Formats: sequence, C-alpha cells, structure tokens
Amino acid sequence: MAEKKLVIGVDYGTDSVRSVVVDAQSGKVLASEVHAFARWKQGKYCNPSKNQFRQHPLDHIEGLEITIRKALKASPKGSARYVRGISVDTTGSTPGPVDRQGTPLALLPQFRENPNAMFVLWKDHTSVREAEEINQAARTWGGEDFTKYVGGVYSSEWFWAKMLHIIRQDEKVRKAAYSWMENCDWVPALLTGVTDVHAVKRSRCAAGHKAMWHKNFGGLPSQDFLDKIDPLLSGMRERLFTDTFTSDVKAGNLSPEWATRLGLSTDVAVGVGAFDAHMGAVGVGIKPFTMTKVIGTSTCDMVVVPLQAYEDKLIRGICGQVDGSVVPGMLGLEAGQSAFGDVYAWFKEVLLWPARNLLSGKAREKLVEELDKKIIPSLAEKAAKIPLDESLVVAVDWINGRRTPYANQALKGAITGISIGSGAAHLFKALVESTAFGAKKIVECFESGGVPIREVIAIGGVARKSPFAMQVLADVLDRKIRIAESEQACALGAAIFAAVASGVHQDVAAAQKAMRSGIEKEFLPRLKQAAAYQTLYAKYSRAGEFIEAETLNERMGA
Repeated sequence: MAEKKLVIGVDYGTDSVRSVVVDAQSGKVLASEVHAFARWKQGKYCNPSKNQFRQHPLDHIEGLEITIRKALKASPKGSARYVRGISVDTTGSTPGPVDRQGTPLALLPQFRENPNAMFVLWKDHTSVREAEEINQAARTWGGEDFTKYVGGVYSSEWFWAKMLHIIRQDEKVRKAAYSWMENCDWVPALLTGVTDVHAVKRSRCAAGHKAMWHKNFGGLPSQDFLDKIDPLLSGMRERLFTDTFTSDVKAGNLSPEWATRLGLSTDVAVGVGAFDAHMGAVGVGIKPFTMTKVIGTSTCDMVVVPLQAYEDKLIRGICGQVDGSVVPGMLGLEAGQSAFGDVYAWFKEVLLWPARNLLSGKAREKLVEELDKKIIPSLAEKAAKIPLDESLVVAVDWINGRRTPYANQALKGAITGISIGSGAAHLFKALVESTAFGAKKIVECFESGGVPIREVIAIGGVARKSPFAMQVLADVLDRKIRIAESEQACALGAAIFAAVASGVHQDVAAAQKAMRSGIEKEFLPRLKQAAAYQTLYAKYSRAGEFIEAETLNERMGA
C-alpha cells in the first residue's frame, strides 16, 4: 500500500484563519479548523468611521499555530508524519512595514500598539488621496503608464497607496521600515525561518495585481516614477524585490522552530503564497473563461485565459492581468466588489441599533444574539415573496467604494425610490439586487474587453448560506450559478498548491484533477424575473452615473 501523502492549506480571511488537512491523492479533507482573530474581534486598531482597518501580526501567528495543531489533532492518528507540504493564502492587498530581517514592526516592543506598524487590511481605504496621486502621475509624468496592466486605474486598496499613506502619516514607522511585505509573502517567510527580507520569495499574484509588477517593466515601476509621486518613496524600489514566483514554487522548508511548534518535520515544503480568491479559484477547478466568484464580505472575481492569445491585450477597468497569478502558464484576470456581504451586514447593524443601544442587562444580550441570527434569514424569506411589480426601490452597492469596473473608493452607496410603503424587506431586497447589479457590471466589463464569460462558479460564505442572494444573482446575470461543494474552497486551493510545491503532484492541473471541490447545487435564471431585472438594472446604472458625477463635482469643489 502506498504511503499516505497529506498536505495542509491555510486560508487567511478578513475575520479568521482556517486550516485544512487534505489527502493529496484522493482530495478528501481529513480535518478543518477555524480560529477567529482575537484582537480583530475586539475591534482593536480599527476605526470604521475613517475606513481604517488594521490587523496585528500576532493574530496571524496565533491563528496559524492554533488551527494547524487542532486540524492535525482532529485528523486520523499519526497524520502529522505524512504531511508533505503547506501553502498559505491571505486577503490582499494587505501589506505591512518590516525591518531588514523581514519582521513586521508591530512585533517590535516600540511598535506593538501602533496601528501604522501593522498589516493594512484590504478594506482599509485611508489612502484614497494617495491612489489619486498615483493615477495622476501615471497619466502625466511623461513615461510608461504603469497602471496599464492593472486595468488603467490604481486603487486605494492596493500596495503602493497604502504604503505611501502610512509613511506620510507616521515618521517613526517610515524611519524604522526597511521594506514592506504582503501578508501572503510574510507568512511563508515566517514558516521557513527567512531572516533576510531580500531572500523572501515574493508572490507573483500579489506583486502583479497590487504592486504594478510586470516583466515588461523589468519588475516594479521605475524609481523615477515613484519619485514623481512623492520623494518619500526614494530608494524604496531597491529595498523591495525584482523577481516574483508563482505558487507552484517551493518557498523553502519548514524551519526547526515552526516544525516544533506544529509537530511536523523540517522536510515539509512550504509553497509561495498568493491571495485567497486566486487559490480559491484553483480549489474549484477554474478553467479558461470560467468566472469564479468568491463571495463573502466583498467579492473577488477570477478568470483565466490562454496566455498567448491575451498577453498583449489590455483589459480596461479590472484589477489586473498577471501571468500565472491563478494558474501557472495562464493569464489571471481579477475583478471584484468592495462590498457584498458587507452590504447586508451594514443593514443588519442599522436594524440592531435599538436593541444594542436602548436596552440593558441580560435580556439585552439574549435579544441581540437572537436578532443577530434571525434578521437576515427572515428578511430574505420576506423579500423573496415581494411581487416583481413592487420592486420600486433601487440601491447602489458602493457603501465601501467601487472596486470594478474602474476602481474608485471615493464613491458612496445610495437607496432610491423609497415610499411610505417601503418596509425593511423592500429595502433588503433592493440591497441584495444592488450587489447582483454590481456583479453584472463586472461581467459586462470583461466581455466588453473581449473576454467571454462561459460559466460562473460561486464560493464563499454568502454563496453557500444565502440561496435568496444566489437566485437573485442568477436572475440578474441571466446565467446559471454553480455553487462549490467545499466549505473551505480557498484553503483547499492552498492545499492543491502545497501538493505541487512539495512534489506530490507534477503540476496544478494534475493536483486539481485529484483534489478539487465538486459542485453542490445550481441556481438557474427565471425567465420572468430576468426580464424584469433589465428595467431595474437600467435604474441602477443611472443612479450610479449620478453618484459618480456628484462625487466628482464635490472633489473638484463645484
């Protein structure tokens, strides 16, 4: 009997980290564990009113050790000895300042409570001004347009804008930060014991989609361009990186320290990291012209296309086109929405305000807990029964800005068409429809750029838990939506890459064939609803155009 070959996939989300132990030959998930970030759960280092969202690296370290150890304990006895590889995905762009050894500044005593020394989460939008300056420089500096491979617009959700905002704001962090690293680069470096920031194997996925890295530029944007943006970036390019690596490459082996902490061998290979949505797409078997939608607090929409046919074609308005960012040997295309589940969560918090703020004692805690569980499912049940001719309320989903098409985090959401007869279910229905309309804009963006979308697969919490939202999405897109079976598709994708990086499988295609998730259910578009949504979609588009024009006028002082 052949020896077992197990791998571990680690998926860092917005609120928690999860690890899965997977049989690399059969694809069976032997165990799965999730750990909520303790400091994040307490709201530490975040200020939602200022769009500031920071995460302490200690949350990431603790979650990494806890979930892997628990997952191995929950696996069949003796599983640890058969583990061949570990790979990691994270949210992104989630960069942080590090010293010469690659240590995040927040792990140093003098910076341990400084939010500017922590990882700047993808949803942090404190750098809108810096993103605008990067875009202006790209259009006017007289040289190469370094935004052309990221859709033509640079976002405040991305690497350079976040870095620039922090070093402008905090002189102590600026002076102490030798370099900056994406979370998906730091965790593999941590596991392999790398103590030289220049020895870290940087993710092609992160660098290409968020840091404007491209082989045609010789790597990152030129130092002359960076100096045009702000002299504070002087010298930064040489302290970052030139080479990048796809996630089928081994970053190194598990260090003695982490082998001991996890109860594993130093023979365990650690793969180069990537972003969660990109690995999640691999976990559900993405193929050319399939759109994989990772639907949670926000969405990330992944598409892969043949490299030779598209490498010289620019797709405007998306979040980057990168050789090998999803599947090595193919061009990875990314888009997404800055809020999806967050739209519903916002509305729930609005409705919970009286219970949270006007009651007290144990009765309050019990009521809030019960309402928190029941509000969204109850609203969805009521909203599904509202006749089409009552669908008069139209919302715009930009409550956290717009990621695609054409990133603009200064934009705000809206609800229109409210009457005295508009109840909570009508408003919720409009909000769900708005997220579906936002998804339709993305499909149109790809197809107008010459990329046909032939299939849609959805993964993530909202995809699995909200049949109402998925049915609306199918109706609005007028397409079949297939829901992945795996509860942890991103972690499974990481495990697939671990199987390749450790040599269990020859390449990603072989690993996918053996390990990928199946499909659990499908949502088919309904003819009558799909036709009715064309009218509402036109109203959504007009409302969005108005908001965008007003936002531009406000920012120009009109």
